[in-house]
Amino acid sequence: MISLKKYLETQPTDLEVEAGDLLCAVVEAYGSALIEMGNSSMEACPGMGDVLKRKLCELKTGLSPVMSSDALAATDCGIRNGLRDWGRGAAKHYQQKACEVKEMLLIMARTAESVGARDQRCAGQMSQVTERLKAIASLDDLTEIRSSIEQSASELKSSIDRMTAEGKAVLDQLKQQVATYQTKLEEAEEIASRDALTGLSSRLYVEGQLEKRMAAEMRFCVAIVDIDHFKKVNDDHGHVTGDELLKQFGTELRSACRATDVIGRWGGDEFILLFDCGLAEAEGQTVRLRKWICGNYTVHGKAGEVKLRVDASIGLAERAVGEELKELVARADAAMYADKTAGRQKVA
Repeated sequence: MISLKKYLETQPTDLEVEAGDLLCAVVEAYGSALIEMGNSSMEACPGMGDVLKRKLCELKTGLSPVMSSDALAATDCGIRNGLRDWGRGAAKHYQQKACEVKEMLLIMARTAESVGARDQRCAGQMSQVTERLKAIASLDDLTEIRSSIEQSASELKSSIDRMTAEGKAVLDQLKQQVATYQTKLEEAEEIASRDALTGLSSRLYVEGQLEKRMAAEMRFCVAIVDIDHFKKVNDDHGHVTGDELLKQFGTELRSACRATDVIGRWGGDEFILLFDCGLAEAEGQTVRLRKWICGNYTVHGKAGEVKLRVDASIGLAERAVGEELKELVARADAAMYADKTAGRQKVA
């Protein structure tokens, strides 16, 4: 632009008019070039293009065919400086973005390594993805970086999706196994809490109920019930008949008790009852109980059906404050033997 101006200034005066028209055209073309440069900068670097575009528009506005050589030189210098500053700013901008991309890639790489460490089945592929991501961090070509990111992210997502699916399958299987074990445990607890012959509560279960009430300092009574002359039933009719009598006796015992009472087989022909009440109420319950469970029973013997007269002895004891389980049961057992010895139809 400056060379053209100097050339025109040295031309003969008879060409001044034509030179003026040419200068206007050149200045207009120069201004249009500046505007296009600004528009191109917006496409080349959207984050920095607006700054250069405004700068070039300002310089374009100051252009004039009647500008002096000094003014035109200053404008040209401004354009050069603006382009140089913008180029440096754009390079810095992209460098900063590249650093952000690299940091993101390194985070992805560390994440991939962490996930791969948790699941050895995907460690091989995750390691490949990790190495590729680390390699990307040294790239300067944004197009290549983007392509590599897309490929790596796709592979990483595929691996994670597969791990998620496999993890869900393992979790579902684990839940199923836990549910199965839980069912088996509940069944085992139910078996342990029930007497196999009579279906009443087991001794172990009743002891647990007694200990819970003792720990809570609850008021309760214990009754020991023993079938009189049961040994003679076994001797005369056999153990199969004796077992059937125990079953029927247990059924009658359950029918005579309340829903809140705990009924269990203590051992042999002895049964234990747990009443959540005081001694007076428990005595009334045992009186009613004795009338229900004592009487005639029909069982199968060696030669067919056998009718037996069954009586029972009952010993009752209320738990005293601070009394241990063995002491309480021993008192109830002693009361039962006292009732048996006395041979009376009452609670000792």
